[in-house]
Amino acid sequence: MRMFPLNFKIIVVTPCYEDTSAVSILFKKLAKIYSEQIYVVVVDDGSVSHPVTSSLLGESGVRGSVIRLNRNFGHQRAIATGLSYISSLLAEHQRVVVMDSDGEDQPEAIEELMNRIEVKNVDVTVAQRRRRVESSSFKLFYFLYKVFFRLLTGRNIKFGNFMVLTPMAVRRLTSMSDLGNHVACTVLASNLRIDHCPIDRGERYSGVSKMNFTSLALHGFKGLMIFAETTLVRLTIACSVFAACSVLGILGAVGLKIIGYASPGWFSIAMGVMLVMLLQTGALALVSLLLTSYKPDDGVAETSIHTKFIDRVIPIKAKSYQPD
Repeated sequence: MRMFPLNFKIIVVTPCYEDTSAVSILFKKLAKIYSEQIYVVVVDDGSVSHPVTSSLLGESGVRGSVIRLNRNFGHQRAIATGLSYISSLLAEHQRVVVMDSDGEDQPEAIEELMNRIEVKNVDVTVAQRRRRVESSSFKLFYFLYKVFFRLLTGRNIKFGNFMVLTPMAVRRLTSMSDLGNHVACTVLASNLRIDHCPIDRGERYSGVSKMNFTSLALHGFKGLMIFAETTLVRLTIACSVFAACSVLGILGAVGLKIIGYASPGWFSIAMGVMLVMLLQTGALALVSLLLTSYKPDDGVAETSIHTKFIDRVIPIKAKSYQPD
């Protein structure tokens, strides 16, 4: 079976969509810092106007491949496809780095992440953002999302795509059908040993992010769906508590009416509000309970379906690169 040459200690998987200027800068930095130790797998997520070419990347001096997808699937599916493609090609001493290609994940931090995965004896080392360069509104919404995520799932989400994995972790993740929906949450759900490494977020090399508020919100909700069972159970419990409070409120209103403490019109309004709360929360609790008990097929693992998304794989012929 074909494998990556053993001299490559680092295998980088990075998605790219219509952003050749940024990915070119990234590869030059990787070539300058890690030289012959690194092999890069670029997943071109269906770019049309500015597709990634082997010549563009070969000029940076790195070895690797371009996986061109047959349409735009989104960066999470692109990462999942890249990981699935390489999962059977890894030697046990090699480490897989997942990072974005726009510069916000800094190549200089890879060594720190790799050192921690060995020292801590873990399966995954993830970059926990210490400093962010986003706007105040983004930071506020992200904070609220983390609180919401914690309440619904009981877990903390403190990291994104930037991480280092062992070959065993790659194989485990690519056997999980949720990987293409949300990489970070699939890592959380995998029960792998995770170490969090505080790292500052860098600035983009060029251009602006293609992720708008709607895309970010959809990305966040997909993360919640990874823990759908836990979320539904917690919703069922919350709705049951509200329904029980409504019943107690109804009994209290009836008791006040019987002993004559209810003012004219108050009893009918209170009963109406409490009955509406009881019906709504009771119905939601029942629906959540039914959804929780439904056990759908886990689907086909990523390792079985990634070839369906690949248009072709192009090897990168590295040229000698002279840094500026």
